[in-house]
Amino acid sequence: MDRYRVFRQLHESGCFVIPNPWDVGSAKVLVQLGFKALASTSAGFAWAIGRADHGITLAEKLDHLRALSAAVDVPVNADFEHGFSNDTAGVAANVAAAAATGIAGLSIEDSTGDPANPLFEFTLAVERMRAARRAIDESEKGILLTGRSEGYLVGRPDLAETIKRLTAYADAGADCLYAPGLVSLDDITAIVRAVAPKPVNVLVARNIATVAQLADAGVRRISVGSALARAAWAGFLESATEIAERGTFTGLDKATPHPELNKRFSSR
Repeated sequence: MDRYRVFRQLHESGCFVIPNPWDVGSAKVLVQLGFKALASTSAGFAWAIGRADHGITLAEKLDHLRALSAAVDVPVNADFEHGFSNDTAGVAANVAAAAATGIAGLSIEDSTGDPANPLFEFTLAVERMRAARRAIDESEKGILLTGRSEGYLVGRPDLAETIKRLTAYADAGADCLYAPGLVSLDDITAIVRAVAPKPVNVLVARNIATVAQLADAGVRRISVGSALARAAWAGFLESATEIAERGTFTGLDKATPHPELNKRFSSR
């Protein structure tokens, strides 16, 4: 119960960063660095097991959430994609399953995965959020629900439509609101004001602003999505490509020393 309480308290005031590990090792290191909560990344986890983003199964997602939650003592928020179902009954059943993994929070997004119709129709999107809310309430675990609108990530960057959807998701029971892909502080501020007093999460996937600037805009929570995983892959690809194409190993000189990493994972 403490993790649920702590996670809700983090959303009550101030601004905090909730970074996104992709496996147990990265989760443990982020906690060592002092972060008070973590969030899973669908893309980071998928790449780690050799899949494309959104290419994992519900069972794999649940196993991953159980592993992250068991590995750390801080609250874990689940990137639960679109609930692994297009219909409300499926969303409710899958959210109920996720609630049993030990997570303290969960997000549901309104993207369909269909390039021709990338967002769920408005009414259905709201009903899916209500279904997630009911499932969480029935679990009696105090899980915090985040409503995500994906327009800026799927080629529909419409601020008015995004605000309309986030406001409706708040009314449907979302505790926190999130529109990944925003890069303008003016747009971010507009969303913060539109859904107030509910907290807003902002994705920082590149250097668009500082924590202080986002806090000044009224943002309560900052996540980085797949960016940490991509940063790790960047170092891997640079060094591996150098070896494959040039037969040299200079990139390995930048690797974190073995004793330093081993110390982080030592049980002693």
